[in-house]
Amino acid sequence: MNIYLTFLIALGLAMDAFAVAVTSGIVAKRVRARDALKVGTFFGIFQAGMPLIGWRAGSLFRDIISGIDHWVSFILLCLIGLHMIYESLQRESHRSAKNPLNFHILLLFSVATSIDALAAGISFALLDAAIIRTVMIIGGVTFFLSVIGYYLGDKLGSFFKARVRIIGGALLIIIGLKILFEHL
Repeated sequence: MNIYLTFLIALGLAMDAFAVAVTSGIVAKRVRARDALKVGTFFGIFQAGMPLIGWRAGSLFRDIISGIDHWVSFILLCLIGLHMIYESLQRESHRSAKNPLNFHILLLFSVATSIDALAAGISFALLDAAIIRTVMIIGGVTFFLSVIGYYLGDKLGSFFKARVRIIGGALLIIIGLKILFEHL
């Protein structure tokens, strides 16, 4: 998997974290650099760690499904992308009054936004991706976008949130299609 494709996948996977960071910036009473770095660090670490776990799981059964690996990657990326689009179209009943910087809330957000990265990690094993480089790029892109998102939340409000997740989901579907067509 080349570095450009890795970067595009990282962008797609980081969109959930970016959207939550924007929301956290909206909810925050004061937007401070240390808070933005805290949000970025949590999201970046989890977005990097989950694909590593998925890659390890995928590596264990790669030989068994090597003939259909492109189909598995396609299906996983499309399901993740469709799920992101579906979630972005759902209506939020109300904005949470909870502190998004609370350790437990931030931990919950970090896990929730990185589940799709876990599934993508399985695809990385099937594609025989350079996993260390891949997770470093994913973690770095997520960190950067989360920090930016936190600041944007304060400035731009909720306008971005749903649109960003739709773009991220569409990007993952397109990448899934690219992988499928390269192997057919």
